[in-house]
Amino acid sequence: MFKAYAAVATVIFWFAIVLQFSISIPVYLQTGFSTLGAVVQLLSFFTILSNILAAIVLVIVLLKPGPAFINFFKRGSVIAAVTLYITIVGLVYNLVLRNLQQLQGLFKIANELLHLINPLLFIIFWLFFVPKQKLSRRQGLTWLWFPFVYLVYTLARGAVKHLYPYPFMNVDKLGYGHVLLNSFFVMIAFLAFGLLFFFINNKVSSESV
Repeated sequence: MFKAYAAVATVIFWFAIVLQFSISIPVYLQTGFSTLGAVVQLLSFFTILSNILAAIVLVIVLLKPGPAFINFFKRGSVIAAVTLYITIVGLVYNLVLRNLQQLQGLFKIANELLHLINPLLFIIFWLFFVPKQKLSRRQGLTWLWFPFVYLVYTLARGAVKHLYPYPFMNVDKLGYGHVLLNSFFVMIAFLAFGLLFFFINNKVSSESV
């Protein structure tokens, strides 16, 4: 059951990612981006990065233990962290961004997969199929590094390119004060759900001993 679920989820995740790239790159090219620039722009979305991380995890859990890279993505702490990231993707989009644009056709399909279906699939995967091992507080706190580095990257790139992946991070329109306040609230969400997942993980691991 575990491998069957992971296999089906893997196909759905990679389909959504490939679909988003295949339909978005031509649009970016029409607006003056180079092919490389279009790829970088897509990879500058936390949504895309989180979905790619989750897709990598799903592929690797189907493989036998191997090199350090493979074993790293099989760690309970890493999978829990990716679950946190893709959960925030779903929450922020559906609570804050959903009504900002009306998508049609393949764009709507890719959008729903990346922001709704995939987060739900991965949360279910983590909750019901991933073995839980007790985590330390230090391991839990490391989960916050990825979104923090992403924030720094986004603001630095935006200062140079004046390109921002999300409206609430657009310094050119909102100013640094407003953007940092928005980012603070998002980081609070990361912290709150991180604590929730940390508690669930350690609770389940204790009961299974």
